Amino acid sequence: MEFYAEIKIRGDAYGRGFSNGLSLTGSATTNGLTVLEEREDCTVYTDPRGYRLEAFHQKRGDVVDCKCVFYNHSQEPVTLEMLSSFALRGLEGENLYRIQSFWSAEGRVLRQNLLDLNLEVSWAKFGFRSEKFGQVGSMPVRKWFPFVALEDPKTGTFTGAQLYCASSWQMELFRNGDPLQLCGGLADRDFGHWCKTVQPGESFETPRAVVAQGDSLEQLCHRLVQAQTPRIAPVDRDMPIIFNEYCTTWGNPTLENLTKTAKKLEGTGVRYLVIDAGWYKIPTADWGTTIGDWNPSRELFPNGIREATDMIRSYGMIPGLWFEMEVTAKDAQAYHQTEHLLKRDGVPLTVGPRRFWDMEDPWVQDYLSRKVIGLLRENDFGYVKIDYNDAIGVGCDGAESPGEGLRRKICASQDFFRKMARELPELVIENCSSGGHRLEPSMMELVSQASFSDAHECTSIPVIAANLHRVIRPEQSQIWAVLPKDGDIHRIHYLLAATFLGRMCLSGEIYDMPEEQWQDVLSAMELYRKVCGIIRDGYTRFVECTAHSYNHLEGWQGVLREKGDEALLVVHTFAGGAHPPVEKWTEGYRVAERYGDALDGDFQAAVFRLEKI
Repeated sequence: MEFYAEIKIRGDAYGRGFSNGLSLTGSATTNGLTVLEEREDCTVYTDPRGYRLEAFHQKRGDVVDCKCVFYNHSQEPVTLEMLSSFALRGLEGENLYRIQSFWSAEGRVLRQNLLDLNLEVSWAKFGFRSEKFGQVGSMPVRKWFPFVALEDPKTGTFTGAQLYCASSWQMELFRNGDPLQLCGGLADRDFGHWCKTVQPGESFETPRAVVAQGDSLEQLCHRLVQAQTPRIAPVDRDMPIIFNEYCTTWGNPTLENLTKTAKKLEGTGVRYLVIDAGWYKIPTADWGTTIGDWNPSRELFPNGIREATDMIRSYGMIPGLWFEMEVTAKDAQAYHQTEHLLKRDGVPLTVGPRRFWDMEDPWVQDYLSRKVIGLLRENDFGYVKIDYNDAIGVGCDGAESPGEGLRRKICASQDFFRKMARELPELVIENCSSGGHRLEPSMMELVSQASFSDAHECTSIPVIAANLHRVIRPEQSQIWAVLPKDGDIHRIHYLLAATFLGRMCLSGEIYDMPEEQWQDVLSAMELYRKVCGIIRDGYTRFVECTAHSYNHLEGWQGVLREKGDEALLVVHTFAGGAHPPVEKWTEGYRVAERYGDALDGDFQAAVFRLEKI
């Protein structure tokens, strides 16, 4: 395996082998580069026209950090049409792994043989073959995670990469003969309508990528995930439990309801009580169409929202608040501030009821500093949930290409996340985008935790949560248990057991739960606090799941996460899945504690704290 760089400059010839329109790899720009210097962590290339390209591949533990920096030392502007964050050649393999994602269906692993993808080399070892995929827009995990892996069964080696990119991105496995090549980075001109003009004396740096190898898919994914370095707020480092009231009030939070919830949670050890959507709504419109003005509702909070935060703190919890700060909706006054909103083709970019702030605009930055940071500070909030519920699409006006406009606006959004953390150092920030649409590393590094999905009341929760171990840290993966008030103990076990696959977040009408069932919830929370170190610092040894459909689950699932002499086993049964192979999974361990069902029926669950024998 060799690190190198792929680049295409406007005006240079496209690649051979009938690749034009399929790929911008193999261009005359790439082929015309000369190696100037070969360092341990960087290969430096030059071009006779006065261009310099530095392709970094810096070893860091079990991974390699990659990026490319292009310098224009010529006397003329130059336009990039493609520049990889990483590129590998000399690869062998037979199976391609990708991780799929749609709303409430995140994390599904897709394994395909290269023969099924028609990537077999031609008889003459000529004729371009390519499998190119990615995402276009501001929801970077809308169809695929920015992840790729290649398996070579002959050696048992998995080679893979994650991109750190919250705008349009692409991955490409390709060949024009033997062996294979793999690259990834910003979505290029063909795929993401991106090009970038670099002026004389200027430079351009790609998003980061991380490359690793492993002896199994689990080991490869663990190494990639462990390479992420998130900003965990100090108060959040011991993985405390969250209560979010959205599935209690459904967009209608009131002081009365919050007080009932806070009283029920007092003394349980739950650290955060988060006020979700609707706290700003007006009487004549829905919460989803009044986003953008961010004035606390006088109807819901007649004495101001500070009364609610003071109440929450009086019960020993940290208050949290929901925002969808990068957009505004049709029934808000901000919706008509078109001079500060994104445009495409000269008109405001409108998606359903939403429009998007121009996050590069100083006026917008000042507005959101007052409306978001100022409101959080003045009302003593210690937690913020940042949601994002639609996509910009291919891009916007204001740059040399729609894709470059999109990239710049997303970078400005990320700068605002950094500003929140800088001005409120103790603030816990949650990343949400209709659940999991922003679960990519560059966003995850800015926050303490993230909504794993919007599948809050679905039986697929444990399957999605387990699959996400391959792409984000479980300590950041906030998994909801919407507790039913009807007292169904099996459903309570099923939901609460799933939260042991990440961060436990409770919701629902807990104040109406029968006392026996509430005591069961408290038992789960007690065990969770004992095993949170395994969740945070452990290694997911396996995820064994017999179910294929997310909507019609059959069989069972077992997830084992190990840390030293301890382990955590989380087991769920689905339709027809009674009596999963728990004895096999616990071989070499003794059961120190157990929570949940006997696993002798459909849709049951159990959690085991294990100690090595």
